[in-house]
Amino acid sequence: MPDGQDDSMSPEVLQGDAKTEEAVETRPDDDVAEADQDFLQRQYELAQLDRSSRLRWEMIKRLTVCGVAFLNDAYDMFAINIVAMILGFVYFNDATGSERNIVPRKWDTLIKIAVQIGCLLGQLVMGRLGDKIGRTAVYSASLMIAIFTTIASAFSNSMVKGINVFVVLFIWRTLLGFGIGGDYPLTAAIVSEYASVHNRGKLMAAVFAFQGFGNVLAPIVSLIVIACFKSSIDSNVLYLDYVWRIIIGVGCIPGVCTIYWRLCMTDSDRFRRLEQNNGDGTSVHSTGSEGEKLLTSDRDNSISSTGFISRQTHVRQQKSFSQYFREWRHLKVLLGTSLAWFSLDIAFYGINLNSSIVISAIGFSGDIATDNPSSFIIRNCLGNIIINLLGSVPGYWIAVFTIEKLGRKKIQIAGFAVLTVLYLVLGFAYHQILNKSTGAFIFLFSVAQLFQNFGPNVTTFVIPGEVFPTRFRATAHGISAASGKLGAIVAQGGFLQLSDIGGKSAFIDHLLQIFALFMFIGFAVTFWIPESKGKSLEEICNPDEEYI
Repeated sequence: MPDGQDDSMSPEVLQGDAKTEEAVETRPDDDVAEADQDFLQRQYELAQLDRSSRLRWEMIKRLTVCGVAFLNDAYDMFAINIVAMILGFVYFNDATGSERNIVPRKWDTLIKIAVQIGCLLGQLVMGRLGDKIGRTAVYSASLMIAIFTTIASAFSNSMVKGINVFVVLFIWRTLLGFGIGGDYPLTAAIVSEYASVHNRGKLMAAVFAFQGFGNVLAPIVSLIVIACFKSSIDSNVLYLDYVWRIIIGVGCIPGVCTIYWRLCMTDSDRFRRLEQNNGDGTSVHSTGSEGEKLLTSDRDNSISSTGFISRQTHVRQQKSFSQYFREWRHLKVLLGTSLAWFSLDIAFYGINLNSSIVISAIGFSGDIATDNPSSFIIRNCLGNIIINLLGSVPGYWIAVFTIEKLGRKKIQIAGFAVLTVLYLVLGFAYHQILNKSTGAFIFLFSVAQLFQNFGPNVTTFVIPGEVFPTRFRATAHGISAASGKLGAIVAQGGFLQLSDIGGKSAFIDHLLQIFALFMFIGFAVTFWIPESKGKSLEEICNPDEEYI
Protein backbone atom coordinates (compact mmCIF):
# COMPACT_ATOMS: atom_id res chain seq x y z
CA MET A 1 0.00 0.00 0.00
CA PRO A 2 1.41 3.41 -0.93
CA ASP A 3 2.63 5.69 1.85
CA GLY A 4 0.06 8.11 3.17
CA GLN A 5 -2.91 6.06 1.95
CA ASP A 6 -5.71 5.72 4.51
CA ASP A 7 -5.78 2.08 5.65
CA SER A 8 -8.98 2.37 7.65
CA MET A 9 -10.99 1.07 4.70
CA SER A 10 -8.65 -1.76 3.77
CA PRO A 11 -10.27 -5.16 3.08
CA GLU A 12 -8.29 -6.75 5.89
CA VAL A 13 -9.53 -4.29 8.50
CA LEU A 14 -13.09 -4.42 7.22
CA GLN A 15 -12.99 -8.17 7.57
CA GLY A 16 -11.69 -7.80 11.14
CA ASP A 17 -14.44 -5.30 12.00
CA ALA A 18 -17.05 -7.68 10.73
CA LYS A 19 -15.67 -10.44 12.94
CA THR A 20 -15.61 -8.05 15.89
CA GLU A 21 -19.23 -7.01 15.42
CA GLU A 22 -20.20 -10.66 15.26
CA ALA A 23 -18.35 -11.37 18.52
CA VAL A 24 -19.89 -8.39 20.34
CA GLU A 25 -23.43 -9.55 19.66
CA THR A 26 -25.23 -10.56 22.88
CA ARG A 27 -25.27 -14.34 23.03
CA PRO A 28 -26.26 -15.95 26.37
CA ASP A 29 -24.49 -19.18 25.48
CA ASP A 30 -21.20 -17.31 25.17
CA ASP A 31 -21.79 -15.62 28.56
CA VAL A 32 -22.41 -18.96 30.21
CA ALA A 33 -19.36 -20.48 28.58
CA GLU A 34 -17.25 -17.53 29.77
CA ALA A 35 -18.61 -17.90 33.32
CA ASP A 36 -17.91 -21.63 33.29
CA GLN A 37 -14.38 -20.98 32.06
CA ASP A 38 -13.76 -18.50 34.87
CA PHE A 39 -15.24 -20.88 37.43
CA LEU A 40 -13.00 -23.72 36.23
CA GLN A 41 -10.01 -21.38 36.33
CA ARG A 42 -10.76 -20.53 39.99
CA GLN A 43 -11.13 -24.23 40.79
CA TYR A 44 -7.80 -24.95 39.15
CA GLU A 45 -6.08 -22.18 41.13
CA LEU A 46 -7.54 -23.45 44.40
CA ALA A 47 -6.52 -27.01 43.57
CA GLN A 48 -3.00 -25.70 43.00
CA LEU A 49 -3.11 -24.17 46.49
CA ASP A 50 -4.03 -27.55 47.97
CA ARG A 51 -1.20 -29.26 46.12
CA SER A 52 1.31 -26.62 47.17
CA SER A 53 0.37 -26.79 50.88
CA ARG A 54 3.21 -28.73 52.44
CA LEU A 55 4.44 -28.94 56.02
CA ARG A 56 6.89 -26.07 55.69
CA TRP A 57 8.44 -23.90 58.38
CA GLU A 58 5.67 -21.33 57.93
CA MET A 59 3.10 -24.07 58.53
CA ILE A 60 4.95 -25.32 61.62
CA LYS A 61 4.89 -21.80 63.07
CA ARG A 62 1.16 -21.50 62.44
CA LEU A 63 0.45 -24.87 64.02
CA THR A 64 2.59 -23.99 67.03
CA VAL A 65 0.76 -20.69 67.54
CA CYS A 66 -2.65 -22.31 67.15
CA GLY A 67 -1.77 -25.29 69.35
CA VAL A 68 -0.42 -23.08 72.13
CA ALA A 69 -3.60 -20.99 71.86
CA PHE A 70 -5.75 -24.01 72.69
CA LEU A 71 -3.39 -25.14 75.45
CA ASN A 72 -3.70 -21.63 76.89
CA ASP A 73 -7.50 -21.62 76.50
CA ALA A 74 -7.92 -24.97 78.23
CA TYR A 75 -5.64 -23.88 81.07
CA ASP A 76 -7.63 -20.67 81.59
CA MET A 77 -10.97 -22.49 81.45
CA PHE A 78 -10.19 -25.43 83.72
CA ALA A 79 -7.80 -23.84 86.22
CA ILE A 80 -10.85 -22.18 87.77
CA ASN A 81 -11.90 -25.55 89.23
CA ILE A 82 -8.75 -25.59 91.37
CA VAL A 83 -8.94 -21.86 92.05
CA ALA A 84 -12.52 -22.23 93.32
CA MET A 85 -11.32 -24.87 95.77
CA ILE A 86 -8.57 -22.53 97.02
CA LEU A 87 -10.98 -19.59 97.32
CA GLY A 88 -13.00 -21.63 99.80
CA PHE A 89 -10.00 -21.83 102.15
CA VAL A 90 -9.22 -18.11 101.71
CA TYR A 91 -12.66 -16.55 102.08
CA PHE A 92 -14.69 -19.14 104.00
CA ASN A 93 -12.18 -20.67 106.41
CA ASP A 94 -14.07 -19.15 109.34
CA ALA A 95 -17.44 -20.66 108.36
CA THR A 96 -18.93 -23.39 110.54
CA GLY A 97 -20.11 -26.92 109.94
CA SER A 98 -20.35 -28.31 106.40
CA GLU A 99 -19.95 -24.81 104.89
CA ARG A 100 -16.39 -24.41 106.16
CA ASN A 101 -13.74 -23.97 103.46
CA ILE A 102 -16.35 -24.31 100.69
CA VAL A 103 -17.40 -21.55 98.27
CA PRO A 104 -21.22 -21.22 98.32
CA ARG A 105 -22.79 -22.72 95.24
CA LYS A 106 -24.07 -19.41 93.80
CA TRP A 107 -20.57 -17.90 93.79
CA ASP A 108 -18.96 -21.14 92.66
CA THR A 109 -21.33 -21.36 89.69
CA LEU A 110 -20.88 -17.67 88.88
CA ILE A 111 -17.09 -17.78 88.49
CA LYS A 112 -17.14 -21.12 86.64
CA ILE A 113 -19.81 -20.12 84.15
CA ALA A 114 -18.27 -16.72 83.36
CA VAL A 115 -15.78 -17.96 80.77
CA GLN A 116 -18.49 -19.97 79.00
CA ILE A 117 -20.71 -16.89 78.68
CA GLY A 118 -17.80 -14.84 77.33
CA CYS A 119 -16.81 -17.64 74.93
CA LEU A 120 -20.32 -17.82 73.50
CA LEU A 121 -20.29 -14.09 72.73
CA GLY A 122 -16.70 -14.12 71.47
CA GLN A 123 -17.31 -17.02 69.10
CA LEU A 124 -20.24 -15.24 67.47
CA VAL A 125 -18.65 -11.79 67.25
CA MET A 126 -15.06 -12.76 66.46
CA GLY A 127 -16.17 -15.38 63.95
CA ARG A 128 -18.17 -12.83 62.02
CA LEU A 129 -15.37 -10.28 62.14
CA GLY A 130 -12.94 -12.95 60.94
CA ASP A 131 -14.94 -13.27 57.72
CA LYS A 132 -15.34 -9.53 57.30
CA ILE A 133 -11.96 -8.12 58.39
CA GLY A 134 -9.57 -11.04 58.08
CA ARG A 135 -8.64 -14.12 60.11
CA THR A 136 -5.26 -13.10 61.48
CA ALA A 137 -6.12 -9.50 62.41
CA VAL A 138 -9.02 -10.60 64.60
CA TYR A 139 -6.97 -13.57 65.85
CA SER A 140 -4.33 -11.18 67.19
CA ALA A 141 -6.99 -9.01 68.81
CA SER A 142 -8.45 -12.00 70.65
CA LEU A 143 -5.01 -12.78 72.12
CA MET A 144 -4.59 -9.20 73.34
CA ILE A 145 -7.96 -9.37 75.07
CA ALA A 146 -7.10 -12.72 76.68
CA ILE A 147 -3.71 -11.56 77.99
CA PHE A 148 -5.05 -8.34 79.48
CA THR A 149 -8.08 -9.95 81.13
CA THR A 150 -6.02 -12.85 82.52
CA ILE A 151 -3.73 -10.38 84.31
CA ALA A 152 -6.75 -8.37 85.48
CA SER A 153 -8.40 -11.55 86.83
CA ALA A 154 -5.32 -12.30 88.90
CA PHE A 155 -5.65 -8.93 90.63
CA SER A 156 -9.37 -9.28 91.37
CA ASN A 157 -10.45 -8.06 94.77
CA SER A 158 -13.47 -6.74 96.62
CA MET A 159 -14.18 -3.20 95.45
CA VAL A 160 -17.20 -1.58 97.06
CA LYS A 161 -20.07 -2.88 99.13
CA GLY A 162 -22.02 -5.46 97.13
CA ILE A 163 -19.19 -6.10 94.64
CA ASN A 164 -17.01 -8.76 96.21
CA VAL A 165 -14.09 -10.66 94.72
CA PHE A 166 -16.42 -13.20 93.08
CA VAL A 167 -18.34 -10.51 91.19
CA VAL A 168 -15.10 -8.91 90.01
CA LEU A 169 -13.78 -12.32 88.95
CA PHE A 170 -17.01 -12.94 87.04
CA ILE A 171 -16.63 -9.67 85.12
CA TRP A 172 -12.99 -10.21 84.16
CA ARG A 173 -13.45 -13.89 83.33
CA THR A 174 -16.42 -13.10 81.10
CA LEU A 175 -14.18 -10.71 79.15
CA LEU A 176 -11.45 -13.36 79.17
CA GLY A 177 -13.93 -15.80 77.67
CA PHE A 178 -14.69 -13.29 74.92
CA GLY A 179 -11.03 -13.37 73.89
CA ILE A 180 -10.83 -17.16 74.18
CA GLY A 181 -14.01 -17.53 72.14
CA GLY A 182 -12.35 -15.94 69.12
CA ASP A 183 -9.73 -18.70 69.03
CA TYR A 184 -12.25 -21.39 68.07
CA PRO A 185 -13.60 -20.18 64.70
CA LEU A 186 -10.42 -18.35 63.69
CA THR A 187 -8.05 -21.23 64.46
CA ALA A 188 -10.29 -23.64 62.58
CA ALA A 189 -10.48 -21.33 59.56
CA ILE A 190 -6.74 -20.57 59.53
CA VAL A 191 -5.61 -24.21 59.76
CA SER A 192 -8.22 -25.62 57.36
CA GLU A 193 -7.49 -23.01 54.68
CA TYR A 194 -3.74 -23.41 54.99
CA ALA A 195 -3.49 -27.22 55.16
CA SER A 196 -3.55 -29.65 52.25
CA VAL A 197 -6.38 -32.07 51.55
CA HIS A 198 -4.52 -35.11 52.88
CA ASN A 199 -3.50 -33.75 56.29
CA ARG A 200 -6.14 -31.08 56.96
CA GLY A 201 -8.17 -33.12 59.44
CA LYS A 202 -5.07 -34.41 61.22
CA LEU A 203 -3.61 -30.93 61.66
CA MET A 204 -6.90 -29.43 62.86
CA ALA A 205 -7.34 -32.29 65.34
CA ALA A 206 -3.73 -31.97 66.54
CA VAL A 207 -4.16 -28.26 67.21
CA PHE A 208 -7.35 -28.92 69.17
CA ALA A 209 -5.70 -31.82 71.04
CA PHE A 210 -3.46 -29.32 72.83
CA GLN A 211 -6.51 -28.72 75.01
CA GLY A 212 -5.66 -32.01 76.70
CA PHE A 213 -2.23 -30.69 77.67
CA GLY A 214 -3.86 -27.53 79.01
CA ASN A 215 -6.18 -29.63 81.16
CA VAL A 216 -3.16 -31.40 82.68
CA LEU A 217 -1.03 -28.27 82.90
CA ALA A 218 -3.48 -26.50 85.24
CA PRO A 219 -3.12 -29.00 88.12
CA ILE A 220 0.64 -29.35 87.48
CA VAL A 221 1.16 -25.58 87.82
CA SER A 222 -1.05 -25.62 90.92
CA LEU A 223 1.10 -28.37 92.46
CA ILE A 224 4.28 -26.39 91.83
CA VAL A 225 2.89 -23.16 93.29
CA ILE A 226 1.45 -24.96 96.34
CA ALA A 227 4.79 -26.68 96.91
CA CYS A 228 6.56 -23.29 96.86
CA PHE A 229 4.19 -21.87 99.48
CA LYS A 230 3.59 -25.06 101.50
CA SER A 231 5.32 -24.06 104.73
CA SER A 232 3.72 -20.61 104.68
CA ILE A 233 0.27 -22.06 103.98
CA ASP A 234 0.60 -24.55 106.83
CA SER A 235 1.32 -21.69 109.23
CA ASN A 236 -1.27 -19.28 107.78
CA VAL A 237 -3.94 -20.43 105.34
CA LEU A 238 -4.37 -16.88 104.00
CA TYR A 239 -1.13 -17.32 102.02
CA LEU A 240 -3.36 -19.22 99.61
CA ASP A 241 -4.54 -15.78 98.51
CA TYR A 242 -1.20 -15.45 96.68
CA VAL A 243 -1.44 -18.97 95.29
CA TRP A 244 -4.71 -18.63 93.38
CA ARG A 245 -3.63 -15.32 91.88
CA ILE A 246 -0.36 -16.83 90.63
CA ILE A 247 -2.18 -19.84 89.17
CA ILE A 248 -4.48 -17.55 87.18
CA GLY A 249 -1.66 -15.18 86.20
CA VAL A 250 0.49 -17.99 84.77
CA GLY A 251 -2.26 -18.42 82.19
CA CYS A 252 -0.99 -15.40 80.24
CA ILE A 253 2.55 -16.78 79.77
CA PRO A 254 1.86 -19.08 76.76
CA GLY A 255 0.06 -16.26 74.97
CA VAL A 256 2.86 -13.77 75.65
CA CYS A 257 5.43 -16.28 74.33
CA THR A 258 3.63 -16.57 70.98
CA ILE A 259 2.40 -12.98 70.62
CA TYR A 260 5.09 -12.02 68.09
CA TRP A 261 4.36 -14.96 65.80
CA ARG A 262 0.64 -14.35 66.02
CA LEU A 263 1.06 -10.69 65.08
CA CYS A 264 3.21 -11.70 62.09
CA MET A 265 0.72 -14.23 60.73
CA THR A 266 -0.89 -13.53 57.36
CA ASP A 267 -4.16 -14.76 55.95
CA SER A 268 -4.12 -17.83 53.72
CA ASP A 269 -3.82 -17.52 49.95
CA ARG A 270 -7.34 -18.94 49.69
CA PHE A 271 -8.81 -16.15 51.84
CA ARG A 272 -6.70 -13.45 50.16
CA ARG A 273 -7.88 -14.56 46.72
CA LEU A 274 -11.45 -14.33 47.93
CA GLU A 275 -10.79 -10.74 49.02
CA GLN A 276 -9.13 -9.96 45.68
CA ASN A 277 -12.14 -11.33 43.80
CA ASN A 278 -14.26 -8.88 45.78
CA GLY A 279 -11.82 -6.02 45.31
CA ASP A 280 -9.01 -5.83 42.78
CA GLY A 281 -10.47 -7.79 39.92
CA THR A 282 -14.16 -7.28 40.61
CA SER A 283 -16.64 -4.71 41.78
CA VAL A 284 -19.12 -5.61 44.50
CA HIS A 285 -22.32 -3.64 44.90
CA SER A 286 -24.67 -4.05 47.88
CA THR A 287 -28.35 -3.99 47.06
CA GLY A 288 -31.32 -4.41 49.35
CA SER A 289 -31.63 -5.04 53.05
CA GLU A 290 -30.26 -8.55 52.65
CA GLY A 291 -26.96 -7.11 51.42
CA GLU A 292 -27.10 -8.96 48.13
CA LYS A 293 -23.85 -8.85 46.19
CA LEU A 294 -23.55 -8.07 42.53
CA LEU A 295 -20.23 -9.51 41.50
CA THR A 296 -19.25 -7.77 38.27
CA SER A 297 -15.98 -8.98 36.79
CA ASP A 298 -14.04 -6.16 35.16
CA ARG A 299 -12.83 -7.82 31.98
CA ASP A 300 -10.22 -6.74 29.52
CA ASN A 301 -12.30 -5.75 26.50
CA SER A 302 -9.37 -5.19 24.17
CA ILE A 303 -9.55 -6.72 20.70
CA SER A 304 -7.19 -9.62 20.14
CA SER A 305 -4.90 -9.98 17.18
CA THR A 306 -7.58 -12.02 15.41
CA GLY A 307 -10.07 -9.23 15.77
CA PHE A 308 -12.22 -10.86 18.48
CA ILE A 309 -13.01 -9.36 21.89
CA SER A 310 -11.08 -11.64 24.22
CA ARG A 311 -13.31 -11.20 27.29
CA GLN A 312 -16.75 -9.83 28.07
CA THR A 313 -18.28 -8.32 31.15
CA HIS A 314 -20.19 -10.89 33.20
CA VAL A 315 -22.43 -10.27 36.19
CA ARG A 316 -23.12 -12.81 38.96
CA GLN A 317 -25.22 -12.21 42.05
CA GLN A 318 -23.66 -13.46 45.28
CA LYS A 319 -25.89 -14.90 47.99
CA SER A 320 -25.85 -13.26 51.39
CA PHE A 321 -25.37 -15.33 54.55
CA SER A 322 -29.12 -15.52 55.15
CA GLN A 323 -29.84 -16.38 51.51
CA TYR A 324 -27.26 -19.16 51.51
CA PHE A 325 -28.46 -20.80 54.71
CA ARG A 326 -32.11 -20.31 53.84
CA GLU A 327 -31.76 -23.35 51.62
CA TRP A 328 -32.36 -26.56 53.54
CA ARG A 329 -29.37 -28.36 52.00
CA HIS A 330 -27.08 -25.77 53.62
CA LEU A 331 -29.15 -25.05 56.73
CA LYS A 332 -29.24 -28.71 57.76
CA VAL A 333 -25.43 -28.80 57.79
CA LEU A 334 -25.28 -25.75 60.10
CA LEU A 335 -27.99 -27.25 62.33
CA GLY A 336 -26.13 -30.56 62.35
CA THR A 337 -22.82 -29.05 63.47
CA SER A 338 -24.52 -26.77 66.03
CA LEU A 339 -26.84 -29.33 67.62
CA ALA A 340 -24.08 -31.95 67.74
CA TRP A 341 -21.76 -29.54 69.59
CA PHE A 342 -24.56 -28.41 71.91
CA SER A 343 -25.43 -32.00 72.80
CA LEU A 344 -21.82 -32.97 73.36
CA ASP A 345 -20.98 -30.08 75.69
CA ILE A 346 -23.97 -30.74 77.93
CA ALA A 347 -22.43 -34.12 78.76
CA PHE A 348 -18.79 -33.03 78.41
CA TYR A 349 -19.14 -30.44 81.17
CA GLY A 350 -21.83 -32.30 83.06
CA ILE A 351 -19.79 -35.49 83.41
CA ASN A 352 -17.37 -33.53 85.58
CA LEU A 353 -20.03 -33.92 88.27
CA ASN A 354 -18.62 -37.42 88.71
CA SER A 355 -14.93 -36.48 88.81
CA SER A 356 -15.02 -36.04 92.60
CA ILE A 357 -16.38 -39.58 92.92
CA VAL A 358 -13.53 -40.97 90.82
CA ILE A 359 -10.94 -38.92 92.74
CA SER A 360 -12.36 -40.30 95.99
CA ALA A 361 -12.38 -43.85 94.64
CA ILE A 362 -8.69 -43.72 93.70
CA GLY A 363 -7.84 -42.27 97.14
CA PHE A 364 -7.05 -38.67 96.20
CA SER A 365 -9.80 -36.66 97.89
CA GLY A 366 -9.80 -36.18 101.68
CA ASP A 367 -11.90 -34.17 104.15
CA ILE A 368 -12.02 -30.48 103.29
CA ALA A 369 -13.14 -29.50 106.80
CA THR A 370 -10.36 -31.23 108.74
CA ASP A 371 -7.46 -31.89 106.36
CA ASN A 372 -4.42 -29.67 106.09
CA PRO A 373 -5.28 -27.18 103.26
CA SER A 374 -2.07 -27.69 101.27
CA SER A 375 -2.32 -31.50 101.51
CA PHE A 376 -5.99 -31.46 100.49
CA ILE A 377 -5.34 -29.32 97.42
CA ILE A 378 -2.26 -31.33 96.39
CA ARG A 379 -4.18 -34.62 96.58
CA ASN A 380 -7.02 -33.23 94.47
CA CYS A 381 -4.58 -31.86 91.87
CA LEU A 382 -2.93 -35.29 91.59
CA GLY A 383 -6.36 -36.87 91.22
CA ASN A 384 -7.23 -34.48 88.39
CA ILE A 385 -3.99 -35.30 86.57
CA ILE A 386 -4.70 -39.04 86.83
CA ILE A 387 -8.28 -38.63 85.56
CA ASN A 388 -7.13 -36.68 82.51
CA LEU A 389 -4.38 -39.16 81.70
CA LEU A 390 -6.73 -42.14 82.05
CA GLY A 391 -8.96 -41.27 79.13
CA SER A 392 -9.02 -37.63 78.10
CA VAL A 393 -5.50 -37.05 76.71
CA PRO A 394 -5.22 -40.47 74.96
CA GLY A 395 -8.61 -39.90 73.31
CA TYR A 396 -7.44 -36.67 71.70
CA TRP A 397 -4.40 -38.25 70.09
CA ILE A 398 -6.15 -41.42 68.96
CA ALA A 399 -8.47 -39.09 67.05
CA VAL A 400 -5.49 -37.22 65.57
CA PHE A 401 -3.91 -40.39 64.14
CA THR A 402 -7.14 -41.97 62.86
CA ILE A 403 -9.19 -39.05 61.55
CA GLU A 404 -7.75 -39.22 58.02
CA LYS A 405 -8.23 -42.99 57.86
CA LEU A 406 -11.67 -43.38 59.45
CA GLY A 407 -13.18 -40.04 58.48
CA ARG A 408 -14.74 -37.32 60.61
CA LYS A 409 -18.35 -38.45 60.27
CA LYS A 410 -17.65 -42.07 61.19
CA ILE A 411 -15.68 -41.07 64.29
CA GLN A 412 -18.45 -38.72 65.42
CA ILE A 413 -21.23 -41.23 64.83
CA ALA A 414 -19.31 -44.01 66.61
CA GLY A 415 -18.41 -41.70 69.50
CA PHE A 416 -21.98 -40.57 70.07
CA ALA A 417 -23.24 -44.17 69.81
CA VAL A 418 -20.75 -45.48 72.40
CA LEU A 419 -21.45 -42.54 74.74
CA THR A 420 -25.20 -43.12 74.48
CA VAL A 421 -24.75 -46.72 75.63
CA LEU A 422 -22.26 -45.84 78.37
CA TYR A 423 -24.47 -43.11 79.86
CA LEU A 424 -27.47 -45.42 79.77
CA VAL A 425 -25.50 -48.07 81.67
CA LEU A 426 -24.10 -45.55 84.16
CA GLY A 427 -27.49 -43.88 84.55
CA PHE A 428 -29.68 -46.91 85.13
CA ALA A 429 -27.11 -48.92 87.11
CA TYR A 430 -25.36 -46.03 88.84
CA HIS A 431 -25.82 -47.07 92.47
CA GLN A 432 -25.43 -50.79 91.75
CA ILE A 433 -22.08 -50.26 90.04
CA LEU A 434 -20.77 -47.96 92.79
CA ASN A 435 -21.87 -50.34 95.55
CA LYS A 436 -20.42 -53.46 93.94
CA SER A 437 -17.28 -52.24 92.19
CA THR A 438 -15.72 -48.79 92.23
CA GLY A 439 -13.16 -50.17 89.79
CA ALA A 440 -15.91 -50.85 87.25
CA PHE A 441 -17.20 -47.31 87.70
CA ILE A 442 -13.71 -45.85 87.15
CA PHE A 443 -13.32 -47.99 84.03
CA LEU A 444 -16.65 -46.88 82.54
CA PHE A 445 -15.93 -43.24 83.43
CA SER A 446 -12.52 -43.42 81.74
CA VAL A 447 -13.95 -45.08 78.63
CA ALA A 448 -16.57 -42.32 78.44
CA GLN A 449 -13.83 -39.69 78.57
CA LEU A 450 -11.84 -41.59 75.94
CA PHE A 451 -14.76 -41.67 73.49
CA GLN A 452 -15.65 -38.06 74.15
CA ASN A 453 -12.29 -37.04 72.72
CA PHE A 454 -11.80 -39.93 70.31
CA GLY A 455 -15.18 -38.88 69.04
CA PRO A 456 -17.37 -35.79 68.99
CA ASN A 457 -15.21 -33.47 71.12
CA VAL A 458 -12.58 -33.38 68.35
CA THR A 459 -14.85 -33.79 65.32
CA THR A 460 -17.33 -31.08 66.36
CA PHE A 461 -14.38 -28.68 66.14
CA VAL A 462 -12.92 -30.05 62.90
CA ILE A 463 -16.05 -30.50 60.78
CA PRO A 464 -17.40 -26.89 60.91
CA GLY A 465 -13.99 -25.69 59.73
CA GLU A 466 -14.39 -27.70 56.51
CA VAL A 467 -18.04 -27.92 55.48
CA PHE A 468 -18.84 -24.21 54.97
CA PRO A 469 -17.78 -21.80 52.19
CA THR A 470 -14.71 -19.63 52.77
CA ARG A 471 -16.87 -16.48 52.83
CA PHE A 472 -18.91 -17.83 55.77
CA ARG A 473 -16.46 -20.31 57.34
CA ALA A 474 -15.53 -18.41 60.51
CA THR A 475 -19.09 -17.15 61.06
CA ALA A 476 -20.64 -20.61 60.71
CA HIS A 477 -17.94 -22.21 62.87
CA GLY A 478 -18.55 -19.51 65.48
CA ILE A 479 -22.28 -20.30 65.51
CA SER A 480 -21.54 -24.02 65.92
CA ALA A 481 -19.02 -23.41 68.71
CA ALA A 482 -21.35 -20.94 70.46
CA SER A 483 -24.03 -23.63 70.47
CA GLY A 484 -21.56 -25.85 72.30
CA LYS A 485 -20.90 -23.18 74.91
CA LEU A 486 -24.64 -22.79 75.37
CA GLY A 487 -24.66 -26.51 76.22
CA ALA A 488 -21.82 -25.93 78.70
CA ILE A 489 -23.79 -23.12 80.34
CA VAL A 490 -26.86 -25.35 80.60
CA ALA A 491 -24.73 -28.10 82.16
CA GLN A 492 -22.89 -25.91 84.66
CA GLY A 493 -25.66 -23.44 85.43
CA GLY A 494 -28.57 -25.89 85.32
CA PHE A 495 -27.56 -29.48 85.94
CA LEU A 496 -25.09 -28.60 88.69
CA GLN A 497 -28.02 -27.15 90.61
CA LEU A 498 -30.06 -30.34 90.14
CA SER A 499 -27.40 -32.82 91.20
CA ASP A 500 -28.27 -32.68 94.92
CA ILE A 501 -32.04 -33.05 94.61
CA GLY A 502 -33.06 -35.61 97.25
CA GLY A 503 -29.67 -35.49 98.96
CA LYS A 504 -25.96 -35.16 98.23
CA SER A 505 -25.38 -36.30 94.61
CA ALA A 506 -28.72 -38.15 94.74
CA PHE A 507 -29.89 -36.97 91.31
CA ILE A 508 -26.72 -37.78 89.36
CA ASP A 509 -28.07 -41.08 88.03
CA HIS A 510 -31.01 -39.26 86.43
CA LEU A 511 -28.66 -36.63 85.00
CA LEU A 512 -26.63 -39.39 83.33
CA GLN A 513 -29.83 -40.67 81.75
CA ILE A 514 -30.50 -37.16 80.43
CA PHE A 515 -26.96 -37.04 79.05
CA ALA A 516 -27.65 -40.30 77.20
CA LEU A 517 -30.63 -38.64 75.51
CA PHE A 518 -28.46 -35.75 74.33
CA MET A 519 -25.84 -38.17 73.04
CA PHE A 520 -28.53 -39.84 70.94
CA ILE A 521 -29.58 -36.43 69.58
CA GLY A 522 -25.96 -35.77 68.62
CA PHE A 523 -25.82 -39.19 66.95
CA ALA A 524 -28.96 -38.45 64.91
CA VAL A 525 -28.06 -34.95 63.67
CA THR A 526 -24.59 -36.10 62.55
CA PHE A 527 -26.30 -37.70 59.54
CA TRP A 528 -27.08 -34.17 58.28
CA ILE A 529 -23.36 -33.46 57.97
CA PRO A 530 -21.33 -34.42 54.87
CA GLU A 531 -18.11 -36.42 55.09
CA SER A 532 -15.14 -34.17 54.33
CA LYS A 533 -12.31 -36.72 54.38
CA GLY A 534 -10.10 -36.60 51.29
CA LYS A 535 -11.95 -33.67 49.69
CA SER A 536 -10.78 -30.15 48.99
CA LEU A 537 -12.71 -27.33 50.61
CA GLU A 538 -14.18 -26.48 47.19
CA GLU A 539 -15.31 -30.06 46.61
CA ILE A 540 -17.12 -30.05 49.95
CA CYS A 541 -18.76 -26.66 49.28
CA ASN A 542 -19.28 -26.03 45.59
CA PRO A 543 -18.40 -22.32 45.12
CA ASP A 544 -20.96 -22.09 42.33
CA GLU A 545 -23.73 -22.59 44.92
CA GLU A 546 -22.80 -19.25 46.50
CA TYR A 547 -24.36 -17.42 43.56
CA ILE A 548 -27.97 -16.89 42.59
